[in-house]
Amino acid sequence: QVQLQESGPGLVKPSQTLSLTCGVSGESITTNPSFWKWIRQPPGKDMEWMGTIGYSGSTYVVASLKSRTSISRDTAKNQFTLQLSSVTPEDTAVYYCARAQSAYGNDWVYRGQGTQVTVSS
Repeated sequence: QVQLQESGPGLVKPSQTLSLTCGVSGESITTNPSFWKWIRQPPGKDMEWMGTIGYSGSTYVVASLKSRTSISRDTAKNQFTLQLSSVTPEDTAVYYCARAQSAYGNDWVYRGQGTQVTVSS
């Protein structure tokens, strides 16, 4: 059973950088093939795929967030990280990390419980 756990601040000020980490147990993030995603759901809106880091370390980010998003990993700790810069209140959402079988889109096989992030001064 793969388990994922998001961690990070629940409150971020506008213009700052949001940083979230996903700790993974039960499977190595370098398993070939495997894809590790960040997905978010703003209040009252649909789930939005943000980006993915693949088993080889390749990254894929949705075009609308590409200029503000960085995804990295620490294979020794079996975790991956999302950094979203220049946040605004529109980035307020529940953020999820997930294990998927494809690089793109909202599909997932295992998902963390999610963490609420609020952007507010």
